[in-house]
Amino acid sequence: MKAQNDTASGLAYLRHHMREYGMLMSLVAIMAFFQVMTDGTLMQPLNITNLILQNSYIIIMALGMLMVIVAGHIDLSVGSVCGFVGAVAAVLMVNLEMHYVPATLICLVLGGVIGAAQGWFVAYVKIPSFIVTLAGMLIFKGLALAVLGGQSVGPFPPTFQLLSSGFLPDPLQGESLRLLSVLLGVLAGVALLVSKWRARRVAQAHHMAVEPGLLFWLKNLVFAAVLVALVTLMSTYKGIPNVLMVMAVLIVAYEFVTTRTTVGRRVYALGGNEKAARLSGIRTDRLTFGTFVNMGVLAAVAGLIFAARLNTATPKAGQGFELDVIAACFIGGASASGGVGRVYGAVIGAFIMGVMNNGMSILGIGIDYQQVIKGLVLLAAVFVDVYNRNKR
Repeated sequence: MKAQNDTASGLAYLRHHMREYGMLMSLVAIMAFFQVMTDGTLMQPLNITNLILQNSYIIIMALGMLMVIVAGHIDLSVGSVCGFVGAVAAVLMVNLEMHYVPATLICLVLGGVIGAAQGWFVAYVKIPSFIVTLAGMLIFKGLALAVLGGQSVGPFPPTFQLLSSGFLPDPLQGESLRLLSVLLGVLAGVALLVSKWRARRVAQAHHMAVEPGLLFWLKNLVFAAVLVALVTLMSTYKGIPNVLMVMAVLIVAYEFVTTRTTVGRRVYALGGNEKAARLSGIRTDRLTFGTFVNMGVLAAVAGLIFAARLNTATPKAGQGFELDVIAACFIGGASASGGVGRVYGAVIGAFIMGVMNNGMSILGIGIDYQQVIKGLVLLAAVFVDVYNRNKR
């Protein structure tokens, strides 16, 4: 009888959270589809590593874009800012031969200043974010072209290239397996289970609604197992890329900020109802300003990673990135009206876009049809969001 009740409660919970679980199931289904269609090429260790490297900058910018969208705004300039910062980095490190550490710090500060400038217009002058960041997209695209003089600049110093092309060293000296990477993957899986279990215990202690036990353990055990399996596969090639460590730290940090801090809760309140948030004492202007500064810094991080991966800065770098970043957030469950969205959802959305790009490229599908398919997927994701809101 208890088992039947658990099953019934699990199905009821799934029905009410279909959007949340649907993303994860969609990612699994898409990966399975391309794994079959590419005759197993998708899940090859080399291809998985390339998948991480190709989507690292999209995932990093998606974390910042999620905060902007949850706050009820949009940022169309992230691709251009990413390219502009990469151009500045190339001038500093290649043309001026500046050491990569101070050059990197200058680029991060530059990203924050750009975000602050755009955030000021949105938060305090009250110009719609769509207009401000559309202008920013044109401005920084032009500035990147001017800074580079219309030419590509490179190569970068070898130590800087390691940011995107380097891998975690293996002091354990595995022959065919990077043992340190495997160990870190197992530790990450265990840490995930422990953190989710502790969060569940805290929620139960405060008499909050939680997932049924069976569904909770099934979901998190599968997620942890997939994480360990993917890291193990990468360990048979070169191990964990340096950029994956950067991504992991940022994902954990933003998950903590959005779920466990006052600032995170206030961002959701701002996007849910700005007037109510202001009346409750939240400094909505300052909060909006902060989300754009944060977005600018993450766009700078992504620009440095992308430049390090290409080993050169080009005038066209970052072109179209904003579309993939925004699509990742909406596919991952963020609401176009603000106030809704989760970090892990944005990450899953980015991987859905990445797997689709990678799989279609392996299959030889042209870029024209790739754009059509991605557009349809984005439209379907927003349609589901609007449909669910209208049902409530």
